[in-house]
Amino acid sequence: MTTYKELLAQKQALDQQIAEAKKSESKAALATVHSLIAEFGFTAQQVFPWKPAGVKAAAKYRDPVSGASWSGRGKPPKWIAGKDRAEFEIQ
Repeated sequence: MTTYKELLAQKQALDQQIAEAKKSESKAALATVHSLIAEFGFTAQQVFPWKPAGVKAAAKYRDPVSGASWSGRGKPPKWIAGKDRAEFEIQ
């Protein structure tokens, strides 16, 4: 039967082997990715697709009753529709 210290030593040796294997395999995987990108001429957008973060417009109008706000873009909410917007402007 193995002792606790022997098991810890085995674990440490295995952890080291795992780290070395991961390092070597990740280098090989990265080389494969680089060669495929070069071969097919992929762009960064094609490899890692992303959308730019949407810019949220600042509020220009606020309803004093409910505290709701509106940026002035799009369809006006019911609380401001058909009314003078000057009285709802955020100062």
